[in-house]
Amino acid sequence: MTTFTVRAPASSANLGPGFDSLGLSLGLFTTLRVTRQSRTEVVPIGPDLAQTPADESNYVYRCMQITARRVGRELPPVRVEIQTEIPLARGLGSSAAALVAGLVAANVLLGEPLGQDELLDMAAREEGHADNVAPALLGGIAVATLDKVGTHFVRLSPPEHLGVTVLIPDFELSTSKARAVLPTEYSRADTVHALSHAALLAAALATGRLDLLRHAMQDYIHQIWRAPLVPGLSDVLEGAVEHGALGAALSGAGPTVLCFHDARHSTAGLHTFLGAVMRRNGLEGRILNLPIDLGGVLVS
Repeated sequence: MTTFTVRAPASSANLGPGFDSLGLSLGLFTTLRVTRQSRTEVVPIGPDLAQTPADESNYVYRCMQITARRVGRELPPVRVEIQTEIPLARGLGSSAAALVAGLVAANVLLGEPLGQDELLDMAAREEGHADNVAPALLGGIAVATLDKVGTHFVRLSPPEHLGVTVLIPDFELSTSKARAVLPTEYSRADTVHALSHAALLAAALATGRLDLLRHAMQDYIHQIWRAPLVPGLSDVLEGAVEHGALGAALSGAGPTVLCFHDARHSTAGLHTFLGAVMRRNGLEGRILNLPIDLGGVLVS
C-alpha cells in the first residue's frame, strides 16, 4: 500500500486492584496516516500534539524504529501524520496507543513479519507492563502478565450492558510522578486484599457479574497513595455507587477517574455527582460516556 492508516484506541488500566495487569480499551483514538515517499517526514496534527517533535525524534516514529530493529531492517522513507483524540498525561493510555500504533505501522511497512503475540510482547516490554498496551492492541478487556518468558494474556469481551463514564480533569499527571508516591513494600494484609480483589474483578468481568463490581474494584495498592495528587478522587471512590455507578477507579495513573455503569440506565445522576465533585475541588474538565472499543488496533 502506498498510503495506509493505523488507528489505536485509548485504554484505562488497573480498574482498581488490577495493578499493571488489567485494562480495557475505550473509544478515543490515535490515528497515523503513513505514506511512502522519497524522504521521511513526521507531522503531528492538532493543538494537543503541538509540543511534540516534528521529526524522527517523535515518540511514534521511535516506536516504529523498535519494530525495524527487531526484524533487522531499515524503515523505508515515509510521511507519518499523527492525530489523536486521547488527552495526554491523563491516565487514558495515550503513550500506549502511540506505541502500539507505531509498532503496527512499521510492521505493515515491512511486510508484517511479526505476529500479534510478538507485537504485544514488544509493546509490553517497552512500557514495562501490559495493562494498557494489551487492550490497545486487542480491544475489549485484557488480563495480561509480563515475565521473562513472554507476555501472557486473556482477552475478554465486555459484559453485556457494561457502560463507562470518565471524568477527565484539565490537568496533567505524569506516570512517573504517580508511581513515585507508591510504597516499595506492602503488608501481607494489603497484598492478600489486592490479590483477592483483582481475582474477583477479573472473574466478575468474565462472567458478567455487574453486581460484584462495587466490591471487586476496591484497592489499597495504589489509589490511596495517589489520592493526594488527584483532588476529588476519594469523593468519587466513596460516593459514586450512591449516584448510579457500578464501581469507580482511578484510570491508570490518573488524573482521569473511571466509573462503570449499567448502560440500560440513565447516567444523569452520575454526571451531576461528578460535576459537583469537580466544583467542590476547584477543577475543570470533561465528563464523558465512552464506548468500550472492541476492535483494538485497526489498519486500513
